[in-house]
Amino acid sequence: MQFSDKRNFTRWFIIATSFVIVSLILWNTYTFFQIFKNEERIKMELWANSLTTINKADLENTDIELPLKIIQNATIPIIITEHDTIINTKNIDEDVLKNKSKAVLFLADLKSQNDPIIIQYVPGKFQYFYYGNSVLLNKLKYYPIALVLIIVLFGALVYNYYKSTKMATQNKLWAGMAKETAHQIGTPLSSLIGWLEIMKADNIDEVMVEEIEKDISRLQTITDRFSKIGSEPILESTDVVMETKKSYEYLQSRFSKQVSFAFEAPSQQINIPLNSILHSWTIENLVKNSIDAMKGKGSLAVKIETDENLIKIKVIDSGKGIPKNQFKSVFEPGFTTKKRGWGLGLSLTKRIVEEYHKGKIKVLQSEIGKGTTIQVSFKK
Repeated sequence: MQFSDKRNFTRWFIIATSFVIVSLILWNTYTFFQIFKNEERIKMELWANSLTTINKADLENTDIELPLKIIQNATIPIIITEHDTIINTKNIDEDVLKNKSKAVLFLADLKSQNDPIIIQYVPGKFQYFYYGNSVLLNKLKYYPIALVLIIVLFGALVYNYYKSTKMATQNKLWAGMAKETAHQIGTPLSSLIGWLEIMKADNIDEVMVEEIEKDISRLQTITDRFSKIGSEPILESTDVVMETKKSYEYLQSRFSKQVSFAFEAPSQQINIPLNSILHSWTIENLVKNSIDAMKGKGSLAVKIETDENLIKIKVIDSGKGIPKNQFKSVFEPGFTTKKRGWGLGLSLTKRIVEEYHKGKIKVLQSEIGKGTTIQVSFKK
């Protein structure tokens, strides 16, 4: 048996065992409840017989001390009726008895709890003793419900702990893979930098060298990004306008002319605590996601706006749009509408924005067939 099969078997065995234990506890509780209920009925029958004995007794010649003690010690609510008329009560609130409609409802409630005890006090005449459950029995009645709720809550805690542990393990795995990727890229990247220096020394076309240098710089940035996954990034006071514009211009120069680019931002610097490398990753993910939504053809705008408290970066595209019920789902790991892809881009972007930079990201608006606006906001 493989390890995964053993783990699944153990998991189902624990679930099945827990179900059996819960079933036994509930069955035992139900059995105890019925035993206790039968004992209360025996006590009520004894109470009814004692009252009948007192009513029939010759007070001068009959010892009624025991029957009197029995009827005085009863704590269960009792209503005695004859011909559907209430003739006597015990342990019932006076406010209930004064109101006829309340008394009728209370009697109906007692009838639903237990079958009546019927006493024939003279030949052909009967009295009906209706009684309710004791306080202890009522509490016991809700015990199985409380038990099930406790078990459900315990199960939810165990499930949440298991899920959190699993996610933490996956996060460590992804972080390890990302760091290893950065390490593996580093070796050929160092070689490329060396070849670039040789090209400069041989006076190769400056434009070509400059473009290659930009791409090597980009590879270094990507390597740096992956090396930072799983680590707390360093935030420095940085001009968010300039950093956003740099990322935008790099992407603009590397996409098809079928995409119409636009950039709007305040002319002044806006400094906020920022990690430049991770912020450029945020802009890149949002822009690439928008271009994918437009299938490489349409208009894309990056706008930076400010108000009293926030800096807002909006990425606006003319793509296929997002249904309203998916506004939050698009940021969940694994969510993708593409045939190829892991669905990690926007979830990673959300983590960079919200966990590392304490900002917010959301789908601001979207219309099917017309486009989408995604907004990233940071506190000033």
